Amino acid sequence: MRLDHQVFRQMESIEQRFARVILGMIRTRRQALATQATGLPVDSSRYVAPVRLREAAFSDFEAVSELKQRWGLNADSIENWERLWLRNPAVACGSTERPIGWVLEADEAVVGYLGNISLSYRYGDRKLTAVAAHGLVVDPPYRAVGLTLTAAFFRQKSVDLYLTTSAIEAVGKMALALKSSYLPQPDYSKVLFWVLQPYAFSQALMRKLQLGQEMSKIGSVLASLAVGTNKTIGRRWPRQSSCSFLVNEISVDDIGDDFQALWLQKLNEEPRLLAERSAVALRWHFGIPGDRGLARVLCCYKNRDLVGYAVIRTDTDQETGLQTSMVADLLVRNDDPEIVKALCVAAYGHAKGIGSHVLELVGFPAAIRSVCSQWSPYTRAYPACPFLYKAADPALQRTLSDGAAWYACPFDGDTTLIRPSYSSVPLSAASRAQTRGRRDTSVCVPEQTASKVF
Repeated sequence: MRLDHQVFRQMESIEQRFARVILGMIRTRRQALATQATGLPVDSSRYVAPVRLREAAFSDFEAVSELKQRWGLNADSIENWERLWLRNPAVACGSTERPIGWVLEADEAVVGYLGNISLSYRYGDRKLTAVAAHGLVVDPPYRAVGLTLTAAFFRQKSVDLYLTTSAIEAVGKMALALKSSYLPQPDYSKVLFWVLQPYAFSQALMRKLQLGQEMSKIGSVLASLAVGTNKTIGRRWPRQSSCSFLVNEISVDDIGDDFQALWLQKLNEEPRLLAERSAVALRWHFGIPGDRGLARVLCCYKNRDLVGYAVIRTDTDQETGLQTSMVADLLVRNDDPEIVKALCVAAYGHAKGIGSHVLELVGFPAAIRSVCSQWSPYTRAYPACPFLYKAADPALQRTLSDGAAWYACPFDGDTTLIRPSYSSVPLSAASRAQTRGRRDTSVCVPEQTASKVF
């Protein structure tokens, strides 16, 4: 039986309004929590002890972890620090020793931190050195000097590209003040997503809103009915149109030489800015020690040749239980739409098979997004300042001002590089990690003169 067209439009309108309200409340709450850790100061008039800016060392691990935990951020693991700054392929290949980050010290205590991750990029046959900022957090009395951490990041020498890819709005404003630019792809901030389990998805949203038991039950039923009905009528899920491809699923550790061959082929296509995707770089990027989530690789073959792959990253919100699978990376030969379709269908099947509530896609070039848009995904705004960049070379900056020069996705920067992880080493033991032999570039920065540092 067909529904009346007008009734269907009304149902869709109600559903869209309901989704906007819920997602707006979630974004507001996320911003409030994040601003507790990195927001701009509200009271800088009272005296605080002078602070000292210096390069971070491995022996700062415990102090940085405690600082993050104080302000609701995920504490890292010592194993992940070793992965990021000792086993990083970009560090091994680089000729310049880089800081692992910077800290602010006051009365011999760490009161601020910003991590610095080295990365490798390619633009055509040009190799680029990049750095990504990560995990800015500052105790409230010292947030007036928090900008000195960001300034230290942008003062680094022998860097081609500076990236800020997971910042909240306040941190994004700092990067903009230091002459960063927004990624010239306006659709990057628009997340495409499909709901896999309408009722479980609705329950997770109700838990997020904390409406109480009875209201949550009613809201879950109404929301799941609206989403489920619209999904069925609108056929909102990826569907295969060709059977000429074979898609297999492997672990990150099984990434092999065929990935290397695909990567080299991709570099010979039209010149675009691409993060290094050699087999070694892929294994390092997604091989997070003590990972609390899951990363799996979908490999698309035609006549036994690897013609594309997708990495699906799955994480669970510990507060609501919402399990989200994300297309963390997707690379196909010549951006072939049929290969993209095959991988998206496989990604949907994988996410549904492991019990995820949502499958989402963030970023990627217009050619890939247009393929995914054929299946009527829902859309929402990214709940942060998603992607800022600054090139040291003005000519490169002009080149990158064209959106067609980018292949931007969650593989860039620190968006999927760092995820919540478990440590096998207690904090007390981790704090005894050896400090790397770096010079102390300390600068005394009294709070009242912070604006003069730049």
